[in-house]
Amino acid sequence: MRVVIYTDGACSGNPGPGGWGAVLRYGDTDKEISGAEADTTNNRMELMAAIMSLESLKRRCDVDLYTDSTYVRDGIMKWMDGWKAKGWKTANRKPVKNKDLWLLLDDAVGKHNVTFHWVKGHSGHPENDRADALAVAAIDTL
Repeated sequence: MRVVIYTDGACSGNPGPGGWGAVLRYGDTDKEISGAEADTTNNRMELMAAIMSLESLKRRCDVDLYTDSTYVRDGIMKWMDGWKAKGWKTANRKPVKNKDLWLLLDDAVGKHNVTFHWVKGHSGHPENDRADALAVAAIDTL
């Protein structure tokens, strides 16, 4: 089963109230999910979008996950192995920011076959724009 996911996070102030949104597509079926937190950062909301979308899948899937966050994409694809090897420290020996969410994302990714893709944000990409709209709208629910 192949699922395509588009995720985005938003923050009103950084830190401040934030929201995340995701569009999940399986065949001709789309599902939209979103959520919000009162005091957060944009990076945390980007991570939450990826985590919650993967956790919403009921069984192991092949997933193409699209994000406009280089932080999320590079974190999972380039930095995480080094963080783990260094005891969750950066190259500068500082604690990894958002470690709690990186651990959740690592766990969620491990349950699926996930390929991460980067898409330019706010560039007219319909599904990315929809995920952004969901994230922004979620902030208004606070």
